Amino acid sequence: MAAGEPQAKKLKLEQKQLSENVLFGMGNPLLDICAVVDKDFLDKYGLKPNDQILAEEKHKELFEELVKKFKVEYHAGGSTQNSVKVAQWMIQSPYKAATFFGCIGKDKFGEILKKKAEEAHVDAHYYEQSEEPTGTCAACITSDNRSLVANLAAANCYKKEKHLDLEKNWKLVEKAKVYYIAEAATFAREQGFETEDIKEIARKTQALPKVNTKRQRIVVFTQGKDDTVMATENEVTTFPVLVSDQSEIVDTNGAGDAFVGGFLSQLVYDRPVTECIRAGHYAASVIIKRSGCTFPEKPDFH
Repeated sequence: MAAGEPQAKKLKLEQKQLSENVLFGMGNPLLDICAVVDKDFLDKYGLKPNDQILAEEKHKELFEELVKKFKVEYHAGGSTQNSVKVAQWMIQSPYKAATFFGCIGKDKFGEILKKKAEEAHVDAHYYEQSEEPTGTCAACITSDNRSLVANLAAANCYKKEKHLDLEKNWKLVEKAKVYYIAEAATFAREQGFETEDIKEIARKTQALPKVNTKRQRIVVFTQGKDDTVMATENEVTTFPVLVSDQSEIVDTNGAGDAFVGGFLSQLVYDRPVTECIRAGHYAASVIIKRSGCTFPEKPDFH
């Protein structure tokens, strides 16, 4: 046995072994379809070079035409699925530490989505129905710009009683220790917080009533390139994000999803929140240097 080997083994054992399905995510699954397109294609569908819109009637044919006309790349997408995918990448082992539930159609795009989730080692269990096609998000790329067109379709058709309530699926919910279900509501306005100061909103959110009083709520807000804000019962703290060279930034769309994924990857180990935030910043810094919510084979986070 080589001299350094016992020590390496010991360190490996100290890293808590996670079980499968320890993280559970649920949301709108979309198949991301990315392609470099030309100006004629944007003009035909009335798209701006740099934009994010929901598909209307006039965009119905866009997705099929994109696949027929251009060289496309497929990725498992949708905000929550992106976060779960990044968390699984950060965790690495075991595969299927992350579970994902959502709704897709019984179609070609649905089959591709299942394959892509599997390639990301996420344990995805989709409710499949025939009324609506699988949700898609077209990323139409021209030079440095990306025009995103999302068609939620099947993603909006999830039926709790036909999927979540099934015993085999509910068992997966019960196996999890950490749950992530994104609610991108304009939270402060809905709560009637009369302020736009992020620190103040974080403080007020932390102080909202809570059913489980044994565990205090921790609130974390990201603000793009500005500081990340964390509110606990006693204080509000800010954390600077990792500075990236402007010239290295390719696409900031997946940064928020990646932050959540990095954060969750440490939360499942019960690591301190400061460590979760550090992992979130790391994951986001990797994703913004690539096109779409994609990442290299292994993370370099220590």
